[in-house]
Amino acid sequence: MTRDKFTIKFTKPVVSNKGGLQLATPEIVAKYIAKRLKTSIIADLGCGIGGQVIFFAKTCNKVYAVEHDHEKIEYARKNCELYGVDNVEFIEGDALSESVKKKVSDADIIFSDPARPLSEKERTLTNLQPPITEIIRLYSDITQSLAFHAPPQMPPSRVTLDCEREYLSLNGQLNRLTLYSGSLKRCERSAVVLPGEFRLSSSDAGEINKSNIKGYAYEPDPSVVKAGLINELGQALAEKGEEICLYRKDARRALLSSGKLIESPFFKDRYRVLGNMERDISKIKGFLKAKNAKDVVIRFDIEPERYWEFRKRLEAGLDGSRTLHVFGFGDEIVVCEKIKPATTNFTYP
Repeated sequence: MTRDKFTIKFTKPVVSNKGGLQLATPEIVAKYIAKRLKTSIIADLGCGIGGQVIFFAKTCNKVYAVEHDHEKIEYARKNCELYGVDNVEFIEGDALSESVKKKVSDADIIFSDPARPLSEKERTLTNLQPPITEIIRLYSDITQSLAFHAPPQMPPSRVTLDCEREYLSLNGQLNRLTLYSGSLKRCERSAVVLPGEFRLSSSDAGEINKSNIKGYAYEPDPSVVKAGLINELGQALAEKGEEICLYRKDARRALLSSGKLIESPFFKDRYRVLGNMERDISKIKGFLKAKNAKDVVIRFDIEPERYWEFRKRLEAGLDGSRTLHVFGFGDEIVVCEKIKPATTNFTYP
């Protein structure tokens, strides 16, 4: 089993340097991508340590693994051996060179997960290596079926290509943005939740009803928020006979609400609403103490350097036993308590 500091990534002890492992696609995500891109011959341009190549090899007849970094491609060879796949042709070279293009010219699908700066402040397509636009320019005469991983924090509006923008989350955390063009495109925007492979696609869904906060609150999965599919989630729930409304939404989060408890794989977390009030610290502290709070989780925009200072001010004098979440939208505060994850088997498509 192999992990980085964020998550368990592989079920086998893959070999890699630190940077290669940090950027590698987790095994569960790689399996999903390979299933969606199942074909006869696929080329992975910039394959890194081979995390995605391994699972392409399990669904495709042949895989071209292209990588210009000698150390990484050697790791990829060893990792493919570790997983027992032998239908991979390794090509050490520049993905934007004519010589590499010629070697992979019989590929049905071109895939690339371009390298990107880990500390980039604003996620864009311009700093990727190799640039997606250059891959499209060079390889479009081979196939129109191209797929790319892009920085997942990018909103759909910043991607100007004619493609499907698929936001994927893993265990409630945004993990990948994959762009699908040509015959691979199924819709304009989509959200996929792993594990479980639950999928939500853009449609002509009507606008979700807005309402004051009710007895229960829900944080939509980040893939749904990033893909801009709140209305589609509302429609999917309505088709199941569930009534839900949008309480508030800003650039970073949304909070849905209902009068009775609802389950959905597209919720990151569910909460019992304890009360709402104006953003006045003395009133908030009094309410928290009355509700037997001990720990407070702040769920509104605040400068990172001020987070713990503000949280300690709220927690000062609390001697209860509950962990409560404080959501803030504008001048209004909502205090909630998280509900344990449901154990029901979901039946959503």
